[in-house]
Amino acid sequence: MAHSIPKMQWAQVVEKKGGPPIYKQIPVPTPGPDEVLVKVKYTGVCHTDLHAMKGDWPLPLKLPLVGGHEGAGIVVAKGDLAQGIEIGDHAGIKWLNSSCLTCEFCKTADEPLCTEAQLSGYTVDGTFQQYVIGKAAHVTKLPDNVALDAIAPILCAGITVYKGLKESGARPGQTVAIVGAGGGLGSLAQQYAKAMGLRVIAIDGGDEKRAMCEKLGSEVYVDFTKSKDLVADVKAATPEGLGAHAVLLLAVSEKPFQQAVAYARSRGSIVAIGLPANAFLKAPVFETVVKMINIKGSYVGNRQDGVEAVDFFARGLINAPFKTAPLEDLPKIFELMDFTEHGKIAGRYVLEIPE
Repeated sequence: MAHSIPKMQWAQVVEKKGGPPIYKQIPVPTPGPDEVLVKVKYTGVCHTDLHAMKGDWPLPLKLPLVGGHEGAGIVVAKGDLAQGIEIGDHAGIKWLNSSCLTCEFCKTADEPLCTEAQLSGYTVDGTFQQYVIGKAAHVTKLPDNVALDAIAPILCAGITVYKGLKESGARPGQTVAIVGAGGGLGSLAQQYAKAMGLRVIAIDGGDEKRAMCEKLGSEVYVDFTKSKDLVADVKAATPEGLGAHAVLLLAVSEKPFQQAVAYARSRGSIVAIGLPANAFLKAPVFETVVKMINIKGSYVGNRQDGVEAVDFFARGLINAPFKTAPLEDLPKIFELMDFTEHGKIAGRYVLEIPE
């Protein structure tokens, strides 16, 4: 084997619910028969990682836990039954680490809905470490000529918003309102929407996010911190003032999930993607019925969605705004990400993993 694999590695480990992550050495895992071992070069930091540390969701949480699920690196070892990827290939580790591949959901390309699915950085250790395990069937092979730091956010944020746009049913030329457009998910959603021929209304707060959204090509930016009537402002930005054909809800607070029906066009689709803790979707029944609004959730993409999302990036159509920081800085980044205290990050943080 060309790569010398150590017995110990550096990782950020959450030892108790609520954190903080502890930077320490832990053993390097060994891949099973159908698994690969990826030497992580870069990993994105997703709001989901903060939720995982806090135990915000009604899912069993592995403890101690190495978080992270946007890892880009190089395959350095593989099991005897691992197919479709080789040692030396560039590979991405995603939120969906594995699924059974035999249930009805897996057979019909809904692997994320598999009841046996394992989740990177939640039910199994993720990418906030130097070496990570992934099922060979689920890692995404990455083009060798693509920068690993730049593609890391595509592996969750990119795939997730691309899937959401597909689920919305919005067609080229139609308008999509993206709530939380200035965050990590939103910055990518705008670009995928534009690449898919959609017109974008960006909804977020603050001048830094306004500048970024305008640079990314949004036609209108609605600042919820300054708008006196957000619903009216969004509708005014749509053709004939009829509202958005689709709404992508990427926010990390509950209120936007209650507003969307008001500015969605008749027969429009509202796609819930963000996962604020303990939040509920509420919509007025009368307006939902008479406008024939379609409200749905969209989870992460399947394996083919991952291939397509990466291909958009490889063709130069997506440029994920990100800032780079060392793995040691993860606790500071979590503090910046905490919406209740700061919510100040525009774009995405990508951690550089030490050699």
